[in-house]
Amino acid sequence: MGLRSLILFFIGCSISSAQVNWMTINDALAAQKSNPKKIIVDVYTTWCGPCKLLDKNTFENPEVSAFINANYYPVKFNAEGKELVNYNGNQFKNPQYDPNKKGRNARHQFTAYLGITGYPTVAFFDENANYLAPIVGYHNVQQMEFYLKLFASGDYMNLKSQEDFAAYYKNFTAKFKG
Repeated sequence: MGLRSLILFFIGCSISSAQVNWMTINDALAAQKSNPKKIIVDVYTTWCGPCKLLDKNTFENPEVSAFINANYYPVKFNAEGKELVNYNGNQFKNPQYDPNKKGRNARHQFTAYLGITGYPTVAFFDENANYLAPIVGYHNVQQMEFYLKLFASGDYMNLKSQEDFAAYYKNFTAKFKG
């Protein structure tokens, strides 16, 4: 491999390591059957400014993207899109979706099923596709690190009260650079 090829290879590696390997919810659920892993879903809309900031400032952070890729099946889901979702024996769609509409569109049935009304929302699922929790709003790198590690580690299962959560949060030390 020549020097130019080697440089291009390393540039490609550094670029790809700063990107989340997004997939569809159906692909994540299928992958989970043969290789159980938690799922993280970025529920966004095309018109949502904080959603775009979450992508740019948080999900494009190399430490965040590397952690997500290593510990989760990452899903990008348009809360007002037309994707057909098969989850928990149900089929979800967006029958009111209007492809000619600019800006806000109809809410997807899967979005409603998850009880999500604000964007962005990051939804977490366990290794068996059980819905764990929605985390609503924009989160910077360190805030996202908290939730990523809370769910990836399974520590969320030990938090039985608001006091437990507050103590866990207080003792958490962020390590990602933002």
